[in-house]
Amino acid sequence: MAELQIFHDSDVDLRHRAKHFTGRVVIYGGLLVWTVICLFPIYWTLTTSFKLAPNVMQGHLVPFLDFTPKWKGWESIGLSPRLIGQESTVREEFLKRFTNSTIAACASSILALILGSMAAYGLSRFQYRFGFMRNSDISFFFLSQLILPPVVLALPFLVLYKQLDLLDTRIGLILLYTLTVLPIVIWIMRDQFQAIPVELEEAALVDGLSIWGAFIAIVLPIALPGMVAAFILSLVLTWNEYFFAALLTSTDAKTLPVMVASQTGSQGINWWAMAALSASAILPLIVIGILLERFIIKGMAAGAGR
Repeated sequence: MAELQIFHDSDVDLRHRAKHFTGRVVIYGGLLVWTVICLFPIYWTLTTSFKLAPNVMQGHLVPFLDFTPKWKGWESIGLSPRLIGQESTVREEFLKRFTNSTIAACASSILALILGSMAAYGLSRFQYRFGFMRNSDISFFFLSQLILPPVVLALPFLVLYKQLDLLDTRIGLILLYTLTVLPIVIWIMRDQFQAIPVELEEAALVDGLSIWGAFIAIVLPIALPGMVAAFILSLVLTWNEYFFAALLTSTDAKTLPVMVASQTGSQGINWWAMAALSASAILPLIVIGILLERFIIKGMAAGAGR
C-alpha cells in the first residue's frame, strides 16, 4: 500500500509539473507572438529605409536574403556613409526639422510636467469649490478637454496665433503642445500624489520644513517614477503630433512628422526616404524608453497598486 501511495503521489506531482510547464509555454509563447507583432512595424520601417523601389513593391523583408541593402533612403536625407562628410542641403533641412521637434516636444513636456504636477498636488491635498464643481469635477473637466477633436480648434488657434504673431514659431508650438498634454499629466500625477500618505508631509512639517520644502524633499522623490512616466507619455504625444504642426508652421518651425508626410511627389510616395525619416524619428524615443524603463515600470506599478 505504501508503494502504491508513493507511486500515486509521484504521478500527481508529475502531472502537476507538466501542467505548470504547459501553462508557462502557452503564456510565454503568446507574449513572444505579441512582441513580434509589436516590433514588426519598427523592423519593417528600418528595412524599408535600405530598399530600392522594386524591393519595396515586391514586399521583400529579409536583408541579404530577399534583397541587398542599399543606402538610398539615407542618402535622400544626407545621412549615408558616402555623404556624411560632405555638405548636404537635405541633411541641413533634416537636422533643422529634427531640432524643431526636439525643442518643441521636450520644452512642452517639461512645462506641462511642472504645471501639471503642481495642479495635481493641489487637487490631491486640498478641497476646492468652484460653483457646483468640486475636486472630482475639476479633474474630469481637465480630462474632458481631450474629447474635443483637434479640427474644432484649428480655426480659433489659427486666428489667435496670427493676431499674436506666433505662426511658424517654436514658442507657438510649445504653448499649444503644453495645453494638449497638460490634462494627461494632471490626471496621472493626481493619482500618484493621492497614493502618497499625507502623514509623511505632516511629519516633515513638524520637523520644521515648509510646505514647499516638504513637497520637494518628501513628495517629489516618491512621485518621481510617475513623473517620468507622465513625461515619457507627453514626449511621445508631442513628438508625433502632426495636425497642428502642419497647420501652424510653414518654414521655420516645421517639425519632423510634417517632413515625413511630405515625402510624396508626382510619381508617388518616396518609400525609402519616408522610411529613413521615420526610423530617425523612432530611434530617439526607443533610446529614451530603454534608459527610463525602470521609472516607467515603477510609475505604472504605483498607479496599479492603488
